[in-house]
Amino acid sequence: MRSLSSLVRPNILSLAPYSSARSEYSGKGSVFLDANENPFGVYNRYPDPMQKALKEELSGIKNVSPENIFIGNGSDEVIDLCYRIFCRPGIDNAISITPSYGMYDVSAAINDTDLIKIPLDQNFQLDADMLLQYNNDDKAKLLVLCSPNNPTGNLLKNLDDVIKNFKGIVLVDEAYIDFSGTPSYIDKLSLYPNLIVAQTLSKAYGMAAARIGIAYASIEIINLFNKVKPPYNVSALNQLAAITSLKEKEEYENQKQLLLTERKRVTEILINAPSVKKVYPSDANFLLIKVDDANSLYKYLLDTGIITRNRNTQIPNCVRITIGSPSENDALLNAILQFSI
Repeated sequence: MRSLSSLVRPNILSLAPYSSARSEYSGKGSVFLDANENPFGVYNRYPDPMQKALKEELSGIKNVSPENIFIGNGSDEVIDLCYRIFCRPGIDNAISITPSYGMYDVSAAINDTDLIKIPLDQNFQLDADMLLQYNNDDKAKLLVLCSPNNPTGNLLKNLDDVIKNFKGIVLVDEAYIDFSGTPSYIDKLSLYPNLIVAQTLSKAYGMAAARIGIAYASIEIINLFNKVKPPYNVSALNQLAAITSLKEKEEYENQKQLLLTERKRVTEILINAPSVKKVYPSDANFLLIKVDDANSLYKYLLDTGIITRNRNTQIPNCVRITIGSPSENDALLNAILQFSI
């Protein structure tokens, strides 16, 4: 990779970060008169700006030093910060794949960054040669890859070759990695200094409402994230909710196993449904299915009170279906089995 300093926006390198009241002292205090807070109330104090307790909990689970962890207000903050730190507005480029998660496009547009999108092949795999043709472009600063990919559901192959050979920063978005049965790329951070791995508590941990996104990377990159983020980007309520969820290891494993069992069951039934032409293999907590008319199926399900995601504009005649509870899945299956155009 190119040197980190050559990849970071010059104004970010020279940025003097905001120093919050809670970051300017060490030790324990009993009388807090530093942050202009109301002395009364339950939620009157600002939260820990560095989320130390949450990082310690994640450190034990992921076997990663807390210094290699960044906590964001959802993974969307992690994605946005990657553009803000590495891509000069109106000058630099980022690269991603299509079809994939729509926020990559939105964050690129917000940050005035041209996003080059490389089409996946018929098996929804990445053409590494097509990607690496941009490798000699000094303006190609960031590569964003979702694996397992959304909305296709599959793991991307040959990521090691891509990460190793790409000269810029690589963000691997692993929002659905818990459902894949494969190791996370967190285990390879020491091999690739240009690697950022994003994860979330929204999916397998059932914490979507708490908005907890996580980035794992080198200390140098994490320091840049901490430099640019708002001082109190994750509330105390959400930090506590995340810690509580992470401690409930048995419940996490039981729910994950149930969803994997349901994914297999729903797949087997949908494969034989008359209106379903194909069920794509999934390493995530959802299925992508192909039908004759996605718009008709989507509307039919909506009329019965079942909300799915119509992906027809991304992948012709495809609908994305989240794996729900057994009763929710039964309702979906019964409706699809009765559907006809």
